[in-house]
Amino acid sequence: MVVFPRWKIFVVCAVLLTSVAFVLPNVLPQSAVGKLPDWMPERRVNLGLDLQGGASLLMEVDLAFAAEERIGSVLESVRERLRSARIGYQNLSIVDEQVVFDLRNPEDSAGARTLLAQLSPDLLISVDSPRVFASFSENSTLQWRARLVEQSIEITRARLDETGTREPAIQRQGEDRILIQVPGERNPERIKKIIGRTAKLNFRMVDQSVTPDVLRPPAGSEILTGQGADSQQRYVIKKRVLVSGENLSDAQATYQDGQPVVSITFDATGGKRFADATLANVGRPFAIVLDGKVISAPVIRSAILGGSAIISGGFTVEDATDLAILLRAGALPAPLTVLEERSVGPGLGADSVLAGQIAAALGLVLLVVFMAGAYGIFGMMANLALISNLVLIFAALSALQATLTLPGIAGIILTIGMAVDANVLIFERIREEVRQGQSVTAAIDNGYRRAVTTILDSNITTLIAAFLLFQFGTGPIKGFAVTLTIGILTSMFTAIMLTRLLVTLWLRRGRSGSLPI
Repeated sequence: MVVFPRWKIFVVCAVLLTSVAFVLPNVLPQSAVGKLPDWMPERRVNLGLDLQGGASLLMEVDLAFAAEERIGSVLESVRERLRSARIGYQNLSIVDEQVVFDLRNPEDSAGARTLLAQLSPDLLISVDSPRVFASFSENSTLQWRARLVEQSIEITRARLDETGTREPAIQRQGEDRILIQVPGERNPERIKKIIGRTAKLNFRMVDQSVTPDVLRPPAGSEILTGQGADSQQRYVIKKRVLVSGENLSDAQATYQDGQPVVSITFDATGGKRFADATLANVGRPFAIVLDGKVISAPVIRSAILGGSAIISGGFTVEDATDLAILLRAGALPAPLTVLEERSVGPGLGADSVLAGQIAAALGLVLLVVFMAGAYGIFGMMANLALISNLVLIFAALSALQATLTLPGIAGIILTIGMAVDANVLIFERIREEVRQGQSVTAAIDNGYRRAVTTILDSNITTLIAAFLLFQFGTGPIKGFAVTLTIGILTSMFTAIMLTRLLVTLWLRRGRSGSLPI
């Protein structure tokens, strides 16, 4: 006898009602979605770049520039350590990505080695008296490069999230490239501006020992220019960073004297450093440097002890807003260069959606007609399960906040065809049982029981293929794998649970005299 416990009936009904609740925001206008009760889900399926248009950028992380900065930082640290320890040296320079210098007294080699070893555990120190060499190991350099790219991806994602962009696709391409896709973006230039800026902020002292028109700055200083209208202005800035953007806890665009400015707040460490720096340099100019350009170099009138400051530099409202976004998200560890830029218009996406809708509707109609003609009332039950399957798929996409792309639509269309496979196997098995002389009830019971193994085997093999596509594929292939996986799971649920529930209800209404398939 066909048995369908009440708890299974409850599970089926609960799943279907929950799915309808998740699908509802996708079919209602946005104004109506805002009026739904708080307990109702409001998530929608996100459309990918190929469906709603947008911007696609292929960026390259400038690892060479970052490597120069890394070894340059080591050089400045070496200079400070040797001076503090009063170890004489000369010819301090960078040669072939390693810091090289000569000791004035070869007997200081042991002390110099000990001092340099304290800079970093990844630093290799070698001495060929009186010359000392310091460089990073190959293994640490490979790990550092990988971390640099991952950090660039995370900071890029944080910046795009700050702009309100929904579901940007950011993934690594090769060793040093990042693919960024922003669906629905109508202003790719602003995205490039936000992503492409390194946003490395620091506060340094102006070197007043020489005039700005000097041809060669003193050791430990460099010549920088202003930005914007002050791009011709030259400044001699000390290389030593007193406070860096890494110590920021917040940055907001605001107004001061009617002009857009950026208000910044330091964390505890940064606030102390900023207070100490301003307290020790009252009356001297203090340069605010962003990406190697001097925003301003005001004279410190008094110590700033509140842990906050104002950055002003003739900003527009958009400039101040964008700079605040960049500072909140953090500085990129290395510059990003645009290698390829593509813009997809919304018209192409609309055509793709329409084509996908036509293909899905046509396939659905043909399946409905075939199942109804081949299996009668049982076929109509399978058609109801097929429609429920589509509801379940879109509910799962909404709940997971998945991004639907053209390959994803292809996966859905494929699952429409696959969704009836399980029902066909079951119905054909029931027919065979009837031919062997079984009663209608026994035939249905045996048909479901004996077909389940075949259904599970066939779907599990497809799931394995989908998993491999997701694991080793990229972008569109992963989208196809996601929708295919969801479609397989929902089709198994509707075939084994929903259609069996409908058949059980049909039998309980006393329709077991003859088999209508």
